[in-house]
Amino acid sequence: MSYELQATVREAQGTGASRRLRREGQVPAVLYGEDQEAVAIALDHKTVFYALEKESFHTSLIKLALNGKTHDVIVRDFQVHPFRQQIQHLDLQVVDLNKPLKIRLPIHVVNAEQSKAVKLQSGRVSLLTTGVEVIVDPKNIPAALELDCAQVVAGDILHLSDIQYPEGVSSVALKRNSNLAVATVTGKKAKADISCYSGNPVFNKRDFSIFSDYNKLIYF
Repeated sequence: MSYELQATVREAQGTGASRRLRREGQVPAVLYGEDQEAVAIALDHKTVFYALEKESFHTSLIKLALNGKTHDVIVRDFQVHPFRQQIQHLDLQVVDLNKPLKIRLPIHVVNAEQSKAVKLQSGRVSLLTTGVEVIVDPKNIPAALELDCAQVVAGDILHLSDIQYPEGVSSVALKRNSNLAVATVTGKKAKADISCYSGNPVFNKRDFSIFSDYNKLIYF
């Protein structure tokens, strides 16, 4: 899906000027890039608000029109009011289409309903993180990464290496030989599965220390 935004340069800056912009239905934002100075801009709030609700907006190249010129940009950061339905600020980065891009892509759990864990062990797959930082070709950014859970059983721990990476996409952490846990599989193990095991279980401390660091998303 393609997105387009119209922007204007913000002449007045500061807290007071930003408040006036929001009252007028606009969002204060900043546009920056590797080879250009940061520019304070304003965007239509309604357009930005509804676009941010779509997952694909966060991983898409956006066409930003400013002063008669079109820039290829991505969303780098945004702030939302703590209780109002209001976008406080937006950071947009200009993308060089000829250079690799570092971006965070969401993880989608697929085929979990076909697994032994879900069908026979009353289990579920719980994500430990909602996204993965990757290096991609900016002209071909995937909407998401798939974690195939068709073969999982209760007690499994899935790592970055278990994710299906499209051609031209690579994990930043894996390049550093850091194969972090991304999901766990819960459920009731059959008695036969437990009784056939002898000895003390060995756990990877990294797998369990990460539990408290991320919000868990549950997939049935």
